Amino acid sequence: MAGQKSRVLHRSLRETPPRAVGGEGVWLIAEDGKRILDASGGAAVSCLGHQHPRVLEAMSRQASKLAYAHTGFFSSEPAEALAEHLVGEEPGGLAYAYFVSGGSEAVEASIKLARQYFLERGEPRRQRFIARRQSYHGNTLGALSAGGNAWRREPYAPLLSDAFSHVTPAFAYHEKRDHESETDFVARLAAELEAEFQRLGPDTVAAFIAEPVVGATSGCVPPPEGYFRAVRDICNRHGALLILDEVMCGMGRTGTLHAWEQEGIAPDIQAIAKGLGGGYQPIGAMLASADIIDTIRQGSGAFQHGHTYLAHPLACAAALEVQRIIAEEKLLEKVRDLGRHLELRLAERFGNHRHVGDIRGRGLLQAIELVADRGSRLPFDPGLKLNQRIKAAAFEAGLACYPAGGTMDGRSGDHVLLAPPYIATPDDIDMIVDRLGSAVDGALKTVV
Repeated sequence: MAGQKSRVLHRSLRETPPRAVGGEGVWLIAEDGKRILDASGGAAVSCLGHQHPRVLEAMSRQASKLAYAHTGFFSSEPAEALAEHLVGEEPGGLAYAYFVSGGSEAVEASIKLARQYFLERGEPRRQRFIARRQSYHGNTLGALSAGGNAWRREPYAPLLSDAFSHVTPAFAYHEKRDHESETDFVARLAAELEAEFQRLGPDTVAAFIAEPVVGATSGCVPPPEGYFRAVRDICNRHGALLILDEVMCGMGRTGTLHAWEQEGIAPDIQAIAKGLGGGYQPIGAMLASADIIDTIRQGSGAFQHGHTYLAHPLACAAALEVQRIIAEEKLLEKVRDLGRHLELRLAERFGNHRHVGDIRGRGLLQAIELVADRGSRLPFDPGLKLNQRIKAAAFEAGLACYPAGGTMDGRSGDHVLLAPPYIATPDDIDMIVDRLGSAVDGALKTVV
């Protein structure tokens, strides 16, 4: 195949990426034999690293028995077992799981379930959704409508639903005013959300949707203390649902299985993916409260939605083994420990860096934000494509990380996201930070 034109439609239509031919723990192996340290798990996906023998064995066992059965006819043993593992004890009141093939599908299902719930409750006016700017909820049209990523939305704006409106994100680095305390900042954001409910008409709002820790659009932005408690109170007061998108930040990534556990609240509906299956099979899920599902069960009796590969047996078997490994090997504790180590090492390497304005995140979901000037927090000219330069320099040095642009407002700003596998060692973390430091400094030399 060397020299032949690729028939795969790659992200870039101007160049074909190198082929990955193998994986081993935290490493990916390219066709030329080069070993790449996977510091971001792809897009925060590979939580157990690559080629974990227990997951491969579970997939093999399931494939030898049953690869596929359509949910219009059958359930399957791995789907039932995975649901029991996730919601058997009804964490936060979440009691049912709906298995799809990825994060965007999980968010689409969440939006549709919220709408159907209110229809069956006799509240058809509830057809509005409030989300936040600088958020990301997926790339299908419903999820893209919910998201606040300006760059991704722009080409498809005429196709996006006007049922979604957006409020200020809980992004302290750029949105908190100099004179504000954290409490003041939360109060202002809560007042803005309340005002949006009133503008739309409180009885027209179906749900507020947000990422507990914002992922790729803004770069690992954790909420200020008390923010989600204030949001939960507003939703409760107006009878709206709270949908939490934990596609990137959930399933252990921030140090607890669900990121919302650290906020003292729980959602009515939750979207998960990425760390659910660790990349071993395409899988996502929507988790929903008993009240929502019981309402529909007693009404029409069916969720009016579906996909061909719902609750795919092979995908569910892989995800179940991933979750069992996380539990049995106490990897949540390891994420917390490694997360503290990563935070410390990032602070040591970049804390006084003249072009790193912020270091933020939780657990093994951390990011640095690049700025032209630390004092004013002025971003680099987006035309410089600094994030792409850093990505290329890091890859050349044997590091795969997840840089992105538009950090500040969807157009300006650069950050680098790190999401190492939960099985990483402190030495791996040290290597990640060292290689990233060299890549950042090397890329900056080409633009400063």
